[in-house]
Amino acid sequence: MNPYLDVQHLSKSFGALQLFSDISFSIGEGQRVGLISRNGKGKSTLLSILSGKEGYDSGDIVFRRDVKVGFLEQTPHFDPQESVLDACFNHQGEEDKILKAKQVLTQLKIRDLQQPMGQLSGGQQKRVALANVLLTEPDLLILDEPTNHLDIDMIEWLEGYLNRGNRTLLMVTHDRFFLDRVCSVILELDDQTIYTYRGNYAYYLEKRQERIDNRRAEIARANNLYRTELEWMRRMPQARGHKARYREEAFYELEKVAKQRLEERQLRLKASNVYIGSKIFECQYISKCYGDTVIMDGFYYNFSRFEKMGIVGSNGTGKSTFVKMLLGQVSPDSGHIVIGDTVRFGYFSQEGLQFDEQQKVIDVIRDIAEYVDLGGGRKLSASQLLQYFLFTNDQQYNYVYKLSGGERRKLYLCTVLMRSPNFLVLDEPTNDLDIVTLQILEEYLQDFPGCVIVISHDRYFMDKVVDHLLVFKGNGEIKDFPGNYTQYREWAASLSNREEPARHAGKADAGRPSSDEAVQRVRERPRRLSYKEKRELEQLEQDISRLEAEQHQLETELCSGTLSIDALTEKSRRLPQLKDEMDAKTLRWLELSEIES
Repeated sequence: MNPYLDVQHLSKSFGALQLFSDISFSIGEGQRVGLISRNGKGKSTLLSILSGKEGYDSGDIVFRRDVKVGFLEQTPHFDPQESVLDACFNHQGEEDKILKAKQVLTQLKIRDLQQPMGQLSGGQQKRVALANVLLTEPDLLILDEPTNHLDIDMIEWLEGYLNRGNRTLLMVTHDRFFLDRVCSVILELDDQTIYTYRGNYAYYLEKRQERIDNRRAEIARANNLYRTELEWMRRMPQARGHKARYREEAFYELEKVAKQRLEERQLRLKASNVYIGSKIFECQYISKCYGDTVIMDGFYYNFSRFEKMGIVGSNGTGKSTFVKMLLGQVSPDSGHIVIGDTVRFGYFSQEGLQFDEQQKVIDVIRDIAEYVDLGGGRKLSASQLLQYFLFTNDQQYNYVYKLSGGERRKLYLCTVLMRSPNFLVLDEPTNDLDIVTLQILEEYLQDFPGCVIVISHDRYFMDKVVDHLLVFKGNGEIKDFPGNYTQYREWAASLSNREEPARHAGKADAGRPSSDEAVQRVRERPRRLSYKEKRELEQLEQDISRLEAEQHQLETELCSGTLSIDALTEKSRRLPQLKDEMDAKTLRWLELSEIES
């Protein structure tokens, strides 16, 4: 292996807080390395040290002499007056570089290259910074949370970009799909030590569990022996011979192992005291536009009890606007959203991270409530909720200003859950949360006995939590899909694969030479509908006409305001079923009509 970077015996602390001690690792040419650890354990600090932006206590960092390093920091800073293009790199009028910059920025959905950087949002600035580091074409890429503020299309483009060629990179990311598809080595920073796993994320999960199980068994053996040796220590006189002194020294080493405590995962937190009625919310043909941008156009949806819905789509297609209309923060241009009387929303937003910096962590939660009623006589205190989300006792009594960015996100999440909502609305909840916290949150949401809506670009998280998707495609088009994200992508890919041959079949056949003219004439002869297919086409036309009439009647009755609750519920359930039937029959009608024409 030709090493680009060699780190030996590196240590770093902030006062009494030791982040890591005596860690060593190396990154060779062509390796794609993912760095994983819990929030606040030093990932971003380590990347800052490697980039030269942060000092360290001891150790050696050696880059190969001619290696060119590019660094994407978590929160980049730009001159607010310079343009997007100038912020990318000093192009010096070289047309090929300008062209490439336009291509990369377009993929990251930054289109106004002359716009001042000060007019861009934080997410847009992060994307410009990502374009910057990619365009400099470094030998070694160091990336801190590269997928934050990217939508799914951008993330999948970046996956492909990083997988092309023999790129070398070290990155921190909590996107487990991204880790699995891009990285071939995982470094885990845990217990102030680095552990190396030579495989992707799935391999890391397997081997990490083996390591923890082995460590747990080692501690158990040490505890058994420790009890025997402790009795000997208490029994023996102070004046000991050489062998006794050797045994005494061994006892203290054994004691260190025996008193280690692995951080055990909490039991799954299951609440049974959450009640929500049968009426949740109904979107009655809502429309919303911002200027010429159509967000929703006559959208109807009746949300079911206990539904766990995911919302996906490119940035700017209206996902967050839809949620804000649901919560009453934004008004639709037309239509109505009717909310059930029993619904209590808990909203985790991208803008809601606001705390009193001088307040203690535990007091932030206690100001909301002392405990959560889980039902069955069980209660969860403020401290227990924080502990469940991996805040240690020391952290709970620390001040908010000492928390890392990811720890603040966790605290914000705890403030939402402490209010005992029965309908959780989570807008990008996974940003900046470490993988262990994501696993805990996934379990919590899987067991949550109320309703959930999640907006997220984290595909792994969505697959674990949701069973139904709204796909925002832009221009008011919204696809209602019954399944998780992976199932949707498989469906979309199969649909694309079916359409592609149909588009090119005629062109391919026309261009294929053949010496057998009779066979060629058969190939070129258009296919005709069979008698059975003609009858099916006629029946489909009648069915679609009947379903359209039924839909019109239903919509009229639903908007009349004269229906009883039972009738309203029944007709609201029928409407989406009706639309599915119409979609299926219309698709088949189109297939047969193409052949007929």
